[in-house]
Amino acid sequence: MFRNLVANLFAHGQIETTVPKAKEVRRIAERIITKAKRLGADASAEKLEGAAAARRLAVKRDVAKFLPAFGERLVDGVAERLDMVEHLFREVAPKYLTRPGGYTRILKTRNRRGDNAEMALLTLIGMERLGGSKGSVSPSAPVGEAVRSSAPKSESAPSAG
Repeated sequence: MFRNLVANLFAHGQIETTVPKAKEVRRIAERIITKAKRLGADASAEKLEGAAAARRLAVKRDVAKFLPAFGERLVDGVAERLDMVEHLFREVAPKYLTRPGGYTRILKTRNRRGDNAEMALLTLIGMERLGGSKGSVSPSAPVGEAVRSSAPKSESAPSAG
């Protein structure tokens, strides 16, 4: 289950799930990104030779333990098949080469109808899709800003005294 959640996070940039699952997926996803990021510029290179190729193969095998081989995402209404490990090396990891950590963000959104489970939006920082997010919180807005803007402003009534 967590392998598929992590794969969907990498393919789509965000997922909505329960808070405990989001915390566990964040832990797994950040470790995978860090492993892929340690290759540096070699991660996104088309063809490698020698020691760099051996290092990438070792990391690729290590990361493949935590990701399914293929995933799908919709592009203009058409399903596109992705090799998840290559997608991680070519698109996800290079975006975080200069970032020291903290690649994901968890935003609590609502309680699920039916079992009242607390839901959260787990997003990759810098890869959020604009629009289409569920809930009242914008993924690009800082958490403090969203809380302040959603609270109704109350005016203090003058005291009669």
